[in-house]
Amino acid sequence: MKALITSERYQIIKELIRWSLLILPVAVAIGSMVALFLWILDLAINYRFHHPWLLFLLPLAGVLIHLIYRSVGRSSEKGNNLIMEEIHEPGGGVPPQMSPIILLTTVLTHLFGGSAGREGTAVQIGGSIAHLFGKWYRLSVQDMQLLLTSGVAAGFGAVFGTPLTGALFALEVLAIGRMQYNALLPALIGAVAGDYTVAVWGVHHTAYQISAFRHEAYPLSAYLPFDGLLMLKVMLASAAFGMSSALFSSLVHAIKVVSGHFIRLKWLIPVAGGLVIIALTYLNGKPDYLSLGVAAEYPGAVTIQSAFHTGGADLLSWFWKMIYTAVTLGSGFKGGEVTPLFYIGATLGNTLSNVLHAPVGLFAALGFIAVFAGATNTPLACTIMGVELFGGEHVLYFAIACFTAYLFSGHSGIYSAQRIAVPKLLNAGITPDSALGDLGKSRPHWYERFLK
Repeated sequence: MKALITSERYQIIKELIRWSLLILPVAVAIGSMVALFLWILDLAINYRFHHPWLLFLLPLAGVLIHLIYRSVGRSSEKGNNLIMEEIHEPGGGVPPQMSPIILLTTVLTHLFGGSAGREGTAVQIGGSIAHLFGKWYRLSVQDMQLLLTSGVAAGFGAVFGTPLTGALFALEVLAIGRMQYNALLPALIGAVAGDYTVAVWGVHHTAYQISAFRHEAYPLSAYLPFDGLLMLKVMLASAAFGMSSALFSSLVHAIKVVSGHFIRLKWLIPVAGGLVIIALTYLNGKPDYLSLGVAAEYPGAVTIQSAFHTGGADLLSWFWKMIYTAVTLGSGFKGGEVTPLFYIGATLGNTLSNVLHAPVGLFAALGFIAVFAGATNTPLACTIMGVELFGGEHVLYFAIACFTAYLFSGHSGIYSAQRIAVPKLLNAGITPDSALGDLGKSRPHWYERFLK
């Protein structure tokens, strides 16, 4: 037995060293690429702030993005779903041009005012670079799957400055109800190294803070170790967060399907989407819902950070950001969904805090992580994200919000290649390991009446 244990520990050390040597160069390359992306993206957004007329060129930018993918993008247009499919069932591979193409097209989207995020770009950079290194390493199929997972973790951890979240996200997002624990250590190595590389390049992430608040007195407060009334409010708000996640996912898919059905010339789809964004901006009379929504274009603008303060968001800020982002991504512009989901969640949390008479900073933070949890079906990763971004003081509320939103989002999500390993309801009638995209094909959508 002693010899067996010694042999097993030796094998563990050997594998740890092997994977560290394999992943570290990959993670450094991914972190460097993500740092370059964040730097260029910040320049593009600030340039548009000083040249607001660029918004009128958004339709032309959409045509350019369409032509880029038609000419050299090939399968890259499937984005995050391509990487997830390659991890599930290795086959066609991840094209090396995915990384520079998604970087360029995401910057173009933001330069001209499209409402999108950056997580999709970072994940695709991570997957593309990891696959390229995997071919150089001549890895086996199983090792390539682990390296791709580590690349996703490195990209996600690097772009948000949340390495532990990045590792868990890469494991949790692949299949609802199941995690790949064999990839846990490689993913953690990749995420930590990717995040550290971004820091070495001098790129900083936005800091968020929940203001202190007083707990309300209620009859059982002396007998419970938590604020029961506040917990009830958190649960009610989290149900709304989950339903808003499902609505967002449905809207993006609906716009893709409906526009593709009615607009035969595919290059006209981003033109139509760009024109809608311009019209909505003039309808609202302000540019608050364009681009990321992190930096303020002018004093008093609604941003993610402003949502953490009383009066920092309008009643329907979350709704407008959802429409802007669904139109942008649904009509073919590039980027990610996660930062807009942060915006939607934080501003919805701001609104619900007024309705429920709850702490605004806490509810903005809960919406920030819970809407993301519902849209990606990653409640554990998002709970840890709350701790990494806001501290561990309110971790119980973070967990309640993320897991409640996860349940109330139903079997929906922004990634059609995500598998359903364990359905959220035991009697859901879902075939095990079916993809979310396949589930959508078997169940009619509310918008399909427009296609008849």
